[in-house]
Amino acid sequence: MADAADLDRFRAETRAWLEANCPPSMREPVRSDKDVVWGGRNAGFAHPDQKLWLDRMAARGWTVPDWPKEYGGGGLSPAEAKIVREEMARLKCRNPLNSFGISMLGPALLKYGNEAQKLEHLPKIARGEIRWCQGYSEPGAGSDLAGLQTSAEDKGDHFLVNGQKVWTSYADKADWIFCLVRTSKDSKQGGISFLLFDMASPGVSTRPIQLISGNSPFCETFFDNVKVPKENLVGERNKGWDVAKYLLGHEREMISGMGLGARGGDALADAARAGVDPLLRAQIALFQVRARAFAAMSEKFLDELKAGKAHPAQPSMMKYYGTELNKARHELLMAAGGTDALEWESTDSREGAAARAWLRTKANSIEGGTSEIQLGIIAKRILELPS
Repeated sequence: MADAADLDRFRAETRAWLEANCPPSMREPVRSDKDVVWGGRNAGFAHPDQKLWLDRMAARGWTVPDWPKEYGGGGLSPAEAKIVREEMARLKCRNPLNSFGISMLGPALLKYGNEAQKLEHLPKIARGEIRWCQGYSEPGAGSDLAGLQTSAEDKGDHFLVNGQKVWTSYADKADWIFCLVRTSKDSKQGGISFLLFDMASPGVSTRPIQLISGNSPFCETFFDNVKVPKENLVGERNKGWDVAKYLLGHEREMISGMGLGARGGDALADAARAGVDPLLRAQIALFQVRARAFAAMSEKFLDELKAGKAHPAQPSMMKYYGTELNKARHELLMAAGGTDALEWESTDSREGAAARAWLRTKANSIEGGTSEIQLGIIAKRILELPS
């Protein structure tokens, strides 16, 4: 472990590098989906600085600073990675890359993938070259995820996958999918395997699902005799449930980040300063106190997670409260905006951005495991209440 002097020196070097390399436009608040970079084979950039910032961070390994260097990461210690996060926050640097590969699949591959899989997929994830989606939920297997029926039949050198997934975020834009499939009917949880495959494979199709907000990242995803090479099986056959549970913990950690409010925080502060109704101003102040407390708790949880000391059920606690905070934030933004916030299509309202975002938050307490499921896990595993 580096001593205090080494960490101080690293902080100074990190601060200097970020100040010199993060473009001014990448220090402005994220205001719409166009400001978010997802990467992928067909990545689009709304501004040249987005690609410049991504390329510079990826070259340094700082899109995933705590991953090993051989897999595209920065090879930093937990303390050094924390300094990078802190200095990025101080400068208000945008996240150079949003990626389900980073937040979900990457940690699972680091733990369960073989060396060939790590070398094949992790560097591409770190550089933003491949965009991933998640094939978990099915029409008959949501909260009861282990009830999934999508099958993978052993055909010797490959699996033949048939079935359907639902609520597959960005499936229509993703390059690859990490997918739960049934390889045995002998055991409900024991018959599940974890596969990776290209969304361009013959037999894969998607259909967007429109939400009440008028748009949606979600899709139905269909598999019709999709051939998947055997080397794309992560972990052992019929033991994919172990991989699935581990990945879910990281997914819930990612979703809990909504509570930190990358978007909307400045607008709430502006509304409070503008002298809105005193009662609403008091509600905004209370919300800001809770958001700061959650941010402190999130930092503590992340430190414990990186050190391997986090309680296995902590992601459920973080996911529940983070999504509740995000919903509350958008409720307050709508209240502060008055009737103008309900506008749906004008240029002034950016095509009803506030109202559409508010409606979108209603799904926060469903995706990644419903709030009811999370509360049950918290009650059983953290509070140790009887079943």
